[in-house]
Amino acid sequence: MGKRGVVTDYGSEELYPGDLIAYAARQGNRVRLADGIIRRVTTRLVDGRLRPMLLVQPTGIESGFVKRRSLRKEWITTEHTRLLIPDVTGERNA
Repeated sequence: MGKRGVVTDYGSEELYPGDLIAYAARQGNRVRLADGIIRRVTTRLVDGRLRPMLLVQPTGIESGFVKRRSLRKEWITTEHTRLLIPDVTGERNA
């Protein structure tokens, strides 16, 4: 039997709901850096491999000169994600 591991960013920092992260987000043909708060952490089976996925609520702070149209939650992979501030919302201590 396997033990469930933890989901980490590219620097091996553990990611949990309530953490503030920086991640790569697409806008048309360009990529920008965006900040977001993790709402849910899970894994999905994609092409026969288990991929870690995060449901992220964008904060509106991001690179680029064109503003984001909406702050809807979006699913992202942890491939281009970096932890900024752990437990920003206090969800882990509740």
